[in-house]
Amino acid sequence: MSKTKKFKYVDYLWDDQHAAKLKNDQVALFLYRSNILGADLRITNFGGGNTSCKTVEKDPLTKKPTEVMWVKGSGGDLGTLTRKGIAGLYTDRLRALKNVYRGLKYEDEMVGLFYHCIFDLDSRAPSIDTPLHGLLPFKHIDHLHPDALIAIAAAKDGKKICKEIWGDTMGWVGWQRPGFDLGLQLEACLAENPGIRGIVLGSHGLFTWGDSSKECYLNSLEVIEMASKYIAKREGKKRPVFGGAAIRSLPAEKRLKQAAAIAPVLRGLCSRENRMIGHFTDDKRVLQFINSKDLKKLAPMGTSCPDHFLRTKIQPLVLNLKPTEDLSDTKKILAKTEAAFAKYKAEYADYYKKCKRRTSPPMRDPSPVVIIYPGIGMFTFAKNKQTARVASEFYINAINVMRGAEAISKYTSLPRQEAFDIEYWLLEEAKLKRQPPEKPLSRRVAIVTGAGGGIGKAIAEKLAAEGANVVLTDIQEQRLKKAAAGFGKDTASYIQANVYKSVSLGEVFTKACLDFGGVDIVVHSAGLAISKPLMETTQYDWEMLQAVLVKGQFLLAKYATTIMRKQAFGGDIINIASKNGLVAGPNNVAYGTAKAAQQHMTRLLAAELGKDQIRVNTVNPDAVIVGSKIWEGKWAKGRAKAYGIKVSELPAHYAKRNLLNAIILPEDIADAVFSMVAILKKSTGNILNVDGGMAAAFVR
Repeated sequence: MSKTKKFKYVDYLWDDQHAAKLKNDQVALFLYRSNILGADLRITNFGGGNTSCKTVEKDPLTKKPTEVMWVKGSGGDLGTLTRKGIAGLYTDRLRALKNVYRGLKYEDEMVGLFYHCIFDLDSRAPSIDTPLHGLLPFKHIDHLHPDALIAIAAAKDGKKICKEIWGDTMGWVGWQRPGFDLGLQLEACLAENPGIRGIVLGSHGLFTWGDSSKECYLNSLEVIEMASKYIAKREGKKRPVFGGAAIRSLPAEKRLKQAAAIAPVLRGLCSRENRMIGHFTDDKRVLQFINSKDLKKLAPMGTSCPDHFLRTKIQPLVLNLKPTEDLSDTKKILAKTEAAFAKYKAEYADYYKKCKRRTSPPMRDPSPVVIIYPGIGMFTFAKNKQTARVASEFYINAINVMRGAEAISKYTSLPRQEAFDIEYWLLEEAKLKRQPPEKPLSRRVAIVTGAGGGIGKAIAEKLAAEGANVVLTDIQEQRLKKAAAGFGKDTASYIQANVYKSVSLGEVFTKACLDFGGVDIVVHSAGLAISKPLMETTQYDWEMLQAVLVKGQFLLAKYATTIMRKQAFGGDIINIASKNGLVAGPNNVAYGTAKAAQQHMTRLLAAELGKDQIRVNTVNPDAVIVGSKIWEGKWAKGRAKAYGIKVSELPAHYAKRNLLNAIILPEDIADAVFSMVAILKKSTGNILNVDGGMAAAFVR
């Protein structure tokens, strides 16, 4: 094995200086190796693969040295793996399980026995792959799912190709579902082929090892590099990749426009049983595949690696739509796509019926996870953004596998029964049941205007904390970027926009559809306040208030209704107005009129959109001074002048004038919005005052 650090098809990320700081702590080095392996998606994807190391520890009972295996636990991710995500087991006890193993029929019972091998009481639950590491003698082991290796493992004559690339230095074990028996087969393969540097698992992945973490890492990279070079030399030589292009993609701008237009329709259809969050990509690798002549042949075959189809379902839904299809007629497009969905679901139900066993869990949601629109791109839908994004990444891995396998041989997928036995494995079902309960706003997408600070930012943060995906928008880009920095990439996105300009606002909804598949909640929190007597109020003052508060609300409602009707499962529109829309006060003609217009528009829209299950409500704040941009500058001076007090006295003045003597905070308004969308589910056309109790503002 060479010590080269030059690789073309994988990233060499080992840092000797960083490794030296770990002071030969083998577990720390194993975690470091895991993290840098997980950082390269060509090596293994999110949640895929597992790694291990073996150390000698003092047995807490006998005080004698004993070998302990540290291995990635169930449900972990290599790229983010920490000590909390691994299991520590007595190696000798794990190997002793061979004495009680009763064969394939009783495979699942072995998982429970892993707990009798636990050394570290803070261990993560051991994964099904634990014996694959434990039954091999090496100190450091990587089990990875590199695209290049799976391409060879999934090729029709993969075993022969394996021999051609590595000679006698690599072993081969045919397809076998992960478990104790597969560990025994790896052990037997090594016994029959002493001195090999790794083992290829048919239709599955790769096992490699080394005497140290660095040697193991280098071995893994070199094996993957050799496979990648072999494929690269043959790709496109005998025939064009995927048989060549059958259609051409639309230009990027038009692709995104088409994708945004159809995403809510697809989301609605995917959400007939459970509401889903979407992800879209027009990655060049995706476009090459979905535009190809081989799409019709390869897509129905399904994926090969278990990690792939567990997240993508066995095969995608390919839409029979032209890239240039007119998507403006929602009813027409819905009819076309609905028929495709019905066919897909019927085929999935047939797959379940033919493959189910006596102990199989009930059939899960038969809707597709991966949806292909030739010439446009690929959509994925799942319970949350991260899962949808990861499903997309895994299907790109599957595309890479199909491309590689077709370049060197013929791609083969798992038999349907084998795939079913993985998808409906009782151990997988148990893992699903162990997942934490979803938050109240999980699976929902919100747009919040004025989200750069104050009330808008507080609302966005509240909705996100309760499980929603949020698109933040504000007219001030720097403020918006700062606010958005506090959200995770799979939680929120942002876009600068002017709410009273239709084109600008349209881009916000396009982003929501591309990033998350559609929209469920729209909160109009963008604010502008001008306090002047009638004779000092200019036409510009009047028009700006009407534009931001009233026209902006009108445009938001139009865009939101268009998307919500495409999805066909209703939604919420919440307008942040003010007590001033109900109470006549001095020096407030333009602002108070605009706020009153917001409130009445809410009632009008509630009356009109109820049939679509779109609920429209108002939240009325009053005197939210903390963190509010409105209270900067002229507005504060105007209100202070109206009440005959100093600007510095405004907070105390407003806090004391309400019935509860309460200071109203942005978070209080956020709580009101949350209650409207998550708790008061049968309320529409209503006004919820959050003002500490202002008798003059009582609605009734």
